[in-house]
Amino acid sequence: MRIKWKLSLAVTGLAASAAFGAALWPHAQASLAVVAAQDDPARLSELQVASLLQSDPARIARNIEDALAAGDPDLAESFVALASDHHVALDEAQVQRVNEAVAAEKAPSSVARRFATGLVTGQADDVASLSGTVAGDLFVFGDIRDAVREGKHLVMGEETDRLVLGLATAGLAVTAATYVSAGGAAPVRAGLTLVKDARKVGRLGEGLAAWAGRSAREVVDAPVLQQAVASGSVLRPGATATAIRAAFRAEKAGALVRLAKDVGRITEKAGTRGALDSLKLAEGPKDIARAARLAEAKGGQTRAILKLLGRGALLLTAGAFNLALWLFSALMTLLGVVASLKSMTERAAQGWIDRGKRRRLRRMQAAAARAELAAAAPCG
Repeated sequence: MRIKWKLSLAVTGLAASAAFGAALWPHAQASLAVVAAQDDPARLSELQVASLLQSDPARIARNIEDALAAGDPDLAESFVALASDHHVALDEAQVQRVNEAVAAEKAPSSVARRFATGLVTGQADDVASLSGTVAGDLFVFGDIRDAVREGKHLVMGEETDRLVLGLATAGLAVTAATYVSAGGAAPVRAGLTLVKDARKVGRLGEGLAAWAGRSAREVVDAPVLQQAVASGSVLRPGATATAIRAAFRAEKAGALVRLAKDVGRITEKAGTRGALDSLKLAEGPKDIARAARLAEAKGGQTRAILKLLGRGALLLTAGAFNLALWLFSALMTLLGVVASLKSMTERAAQGWIDRGKRRRLRRMQAAAARAELAAAAPCG
């Protein structure tokens, strides 16, 4: 009776573990897929976006409304592309409003105005204004302005934005390379300009800003730059640019140029605002490299993905704990199943052994009884 009770308990434990495991398996399977995709930003974002939309399909429509209300049709268009990729149905009237807003933003008068703003102010937040900003830097005025301003702060012992200074100095050197290579270095040139603009308007992540600041400091020969700034002027752009370029340490600029190149790749595939969103989220150059891979795979969807997932689009962050918890729970459930099977097997085997012992005991007792009867028969 005791063995039967223990066997019943083991069977109950096995059934409970199996039921819990069946309920847990989809979550554990999804978590395992996400963990396996941690080095592939495109696949990682696909899995996480699919999970979000499964629990809240209306999330995209709400984000489109928020983007339109904020005057950001580019982001709204990105969400429309994401909805199409994930087969999420949208209201036709809402899609039409997005198309109209995008068309208005791309109108010639609007593009010309933003181009002029980028050219004059040196600040960009879309393709048109970035084109103006890059044009200003290609004609060296923008970089000379920034290098002379920050260089004078350095000479006077005042607070200096060494990141802007280093980017402007590197930009002048890359601009010369752009002309020599007939535009071959243009993506790097655009990337440097965008990083510099992001720094100016406070859209550069703290971790990335700290890294870029250290890198920019290394690419500038301070004594040479001080001499160039002392005699330089935006009124003599050619001579000033040549003098400032002499302060550029090309051998120290590899990491900074790679960062600029990755930013250029993001801009090409996801647009200027996509690059700015990436710069805001990034904590280092590896994040930007991942963002470039994401942009190359997802194109116009990139901004929507970054908006939904944040840095989670680039790597496993806070969600990693939840994923690990699901996997740990699945492992514990598996161990529970194994333990229950072991216990059930042991109890069944013990029951079979005990039944065999009882049968042998009964046979021995019966044989002894027959022997006694046979020995007593002659006396009768």
